[in-house]
Amino acid sequence: MRIISLNAWGGAMFDALAPWLDTCGADVLCLQEVTRTPALGGWTRFDDADRSLPQRADLLADVRARLPRHQGLFAVSDAGPVQDHEGRRHRQDFGVATFVGASLPVVGMRSAFVHGDYTEHRDEWPNDGRPRAALAVRVHDRRAERFVTVVNLHGLRDPRGKADTPARRAQAERLADLVRGARGDGDMTVVCGDFNLLPDSETFQILADLGLTDLVGDADTRTSRYPKPLRHAGYVLVSDPAGVERFEIAAAPEVSDHRALLLDL
Repeated sequence: MRIISLNAWGGAMFDALAPWLDTCGADVLCLQEVTRTPALGGWTRFDDADRSLPQRADLLADVRARLPRHQGLFAVSDAGPVQDHEGRRHRQDFGVATFVGASLPVVGMRSAFVHGDYTEHRDEWPNDGRPRAALAVRVHDRRAERFVTVVNLHGLRDPRGKADTPARRAQAERLADLVRGARGDGDMTVVCGDFNLLPDSETFQILADLGLTDLVGDADTRTSRYPKPLRHAGYVLVSDPAGVERFEIAAAPEVSDHRALLLDL
C-alpha cells in the first residue's frame, strides 16, 4: 500500500504535476494547498501581503480527472478572492484533499479544524493565522488484512517562522484528538502533511504520546523552487515503523516547492 503526501502549491507547477500524478502509484494521495473555484477552470492568481502566485482554479477537479479510479475527499479551511486572466474576481475554496484508490474501501472519514474555524475572507487573504482543517480517512487494506488510518494535515503558517507557539501547541492537541477519534484499535496509523514546523517541535512529543514515530527528522523536504534557507516543512509519522517497507523524500521530479513524501507499507 503506497501513501504519498505533497503540498501541491495550489497547482502552480501543474505542467509537471499532471504527468507525475499519472505515474506516482499512490493508493492514498494526501495533498495540501488544494483549490476549488466553482464553475471555473484553468488558471487564477492568488495574492496576499507576502506573495503573488499562479494557482489552478480547480486543482481538485484537475486531480480527479487524472485519478478517475480514486475517491476524492476535500476539507475546506477557508475561502477568498482570486483573479482570472481577465482580472475578474472569483471566490476560491482552499484546503486539503485525500484521494483513495478503488481497491481500498473507505470505512471511516472525519475532519476537524486544528486551528481556527472556517472563514470567508471577503476582500483579501491574510498572511497570518489562517484556519487549518485536517482530514482523516480509515481504509481496509485487503492485501495486508488490516485497517489503516491516514490523517492529512496542513499546519498553521506563521510569517514570523516555524518555531513553537501557543497556537501551534493548541493545533497539536486538536490534531491528537482527531487521531484518537478517527483510528480504531490496532490500526496502522499514518499522519502526514506540511506541518510548517521545525524538527524539534513539541508537536512531535504530543504525537509520540499516541505511539507515532516521525520518519523525516531534519531532512530537507523542499525543492529548488523554494529559495529560503530553512528547509523543513513536510513530515510523515507512523504507528508501526516495522511495517514500513520503503520511505522516500523524493527530490525528483520537482512538481511543487515541496518534495513528495512517499511511504510504502
